[in-house]
Amino acid sequence: MDITIHASFLPHTDPDASLAFYRNTLGFEVRNDVGYEGMRWITVGPADQPGTSIVLEPPAADPGVTDDERRTIVEMMAKGTYAGILLATADLDGTFARLQASGAEVVQEPIAQDYGVRDCAVRDPAGNLIRIQELH
Repeated sequence: MDITIHASFLPHTDPDASLAFYRNTLGFEVRNDVGYEGMRWITVGPADQPGTSIVLEPPAADPGVTDDERRTIVEMMAKGTYAGILLATADLDGTFARLQASGAEVVQEPIAQDYGVRDCAVRDPAGNLIRIQELH
């Protein structure tokens, strides 16, 4: 089989704040920005990886999600337990310094983990957990 990861979805609560974080802080390019019925879907990704994207979407935009489920999703996002993504960089310390200077909520400073990786963790403006692992 020939399968790749094309896109992953993360919810946003403030499209402009999320756009600024992923574009200005992480340096991702904006590939699409679509509005529909007062909602926005923003597709971003690394410039040198045109086949891999993150779609920032309104939480629970699916009409099949109940009001109770929407409330649960909003509560989980506020706690930072709803969604997350693992990124990687060759310059973990430089990336962390940029994130810290941007005012991103730091969850964990760079550290060597017992399981063999060195990483850090921050939250994006919607509360999503962003772990960044150092490439060897």
